[in-house]
Amino acid sequence: MNTIRIALCQMEVIDNKETNIKKAIQMIKEGKSKNADLAILPEMFNCPYENEKFIEYSEILSESETLSAISKVAKEENIHVLAGSIPEKVVDNNEEDELNYNIYNTSCFFNNKGELIGSHRKVHLFDVDVVGKITFKESDTLNAGKDIDVIYTDFGNIGIGICYDIRFIELSRIMTLGGANILIFPGAFNLTTGPGHWELLFRSRALDNQVFTVGVAPALNKNSSYNSYGHSIIVNPWGETVVQADYDETLIIQDINLDEINKVREEIPVLKNRRTDLYEIKKL
Repeated sequence: MNTIRIALCQMEVIDNKETNIKKAIQMIKEGKSKNADLAILPEMFNCPYENEKFIEYSEILSESETLSAISKVAKEENIHVLAGSIPEKVVDNNEEDELNYNIYNTSCFFNNKGELIGSHRKVHLFDVDVVGKITFKESDTLNAGKDIDVIYTDFGNIGIGICYDIRFIELSRIMTLGGANILIFPGAFNLTTGPGHWELLFRSRALDNQVFTVGVAPALNKNSSYNSYGHSIIVNPWGETVVQADYDETLIIQDINLDEINKVREEIPVLKNRRTDLYEIKKL
């Protein structure tokens, strides 16, 4: 079997970068102690999910305290790590004046040698206003990425999106057509959109593309101004939920068999039978 073991690190994020980093390292090490091949951290795992905190906690990737620690533990523990996401600071035009910068919501993938082999900047910013329930506008602080990213590893090809990216079906399809057999979306859905859409979206993208989908979220922190839904999840290519957490901090260890992808695609050859010759809208 073509099986990999994944550690979903649903950690509680607080307003203390050092503590968050220590918790991430602890959960990665625990995952490795249970023979995980890949550990996945949540969206904004070093930072409260607040626009003001994105600014305060932002780091230049090449100088990042957070990513340096993740790289080190990946190498020491011989484990691949998808470092959820952090607020990435990019100084304009390499100027020394850091007052002139942009911030991205960025996910970084480290191999088991601690090498950064790929990254993804969140393409679709979370700007929503559900009347009477949730209002948030990432674009007040963050810039949108422009790239579609697939990481090619020795155990599988991983398409990376971040949270709100999962709502845009074209992104998942393009990553799948680019060879991705696992789509991973570190996310932080809230208590309004989470119960309604989280599992549905992961099941839909898995079923659409006949791949595994994985979502890893921060645990619910009731003391935070933004309440994460948690419920980190893995869905198989048949669209079935394999495992799902609840609201609390937890580490889930789950084996997935990538051979299931070819089996499902042979049984129901959706990708093979696409009628691309018909995909042009006729003007009536």
